[in-house]
Amino acid sequence: MSVVQNLASIRKDIPSWVKLVCVSKFHPESTIMEAYNAGERIFGESRVQELMEKQERLPNDINWHFIGHLQTNKVKYLVPFVELIHGVDSLKLLLEINKQAEKINRVVNCLLQVHIATEETKFGFSPEEILALYQSGTISNLSNIRICGLMGMATFTDNHQQVRKEFQSLKALFDTIKRTYCAENDCFTEISMGMSDDFQIAIEEGGTLVRIGSSIFGQREY
Repeated sequence: MSVVQNLASIRKDIPSWVKLVCVSKFHPESTIMEAYNAGERIFGESRVQELMEKQERLPNDINWHFIGHLQTNKVKYLVPFVELIHGVDSLKLLLEINKQAEKINRVVNCLLQVHIATEETKFGFSPEEILALYQSGTISNLSNIRICGLMGMATFTDNHQQVRKEFQSLKALFDTIKRTYCAENDCFTEISMGMSDDFQIAIEEGGTLVRIGSSIFGQREY
């Protein structure tokens, strides 16, 4: 099926309150424009250089999300334009984003990445680390960062029950932070979880952002 047909099929399974991030990494600009012309405006990239090149050449009303593992030395290239950084996985990275954003007088939207999978290769804070950041006041002291919610990646497995439990753990942490530290924060609203293979489970468990690539664009062109 075409990109437009794939999007039409996926959109049937996504409620109006859930945002679709079209994961366009490794895909050419012509393919991205097919989705753009079908009405999509949120696109996700995981490599800074690739994102910068696409951002320069593609329509300026695209909301670019950075969804990969971000190195601190690359932060300065993203902060001028990125709409949302999904995978903020360390205090060091938080501080660097805040530092670079302060230089250009911009507030950057971020999600805190939580390690919810059994795989050690995945990045992210532990729930305890995130709660400690809030309890210590570290988050509130970062004036050029806006924490909009949490992000997590489930274990790559066919065990849907395990995936569901991992998503449930992320939602439970979100609810705890919202209730305890962000009750008056209207910006703390997002839970980024779910990809092509498990986004329906993620939505059922409270996800508000789903990151879908191969089901829209097909296999990546590395």
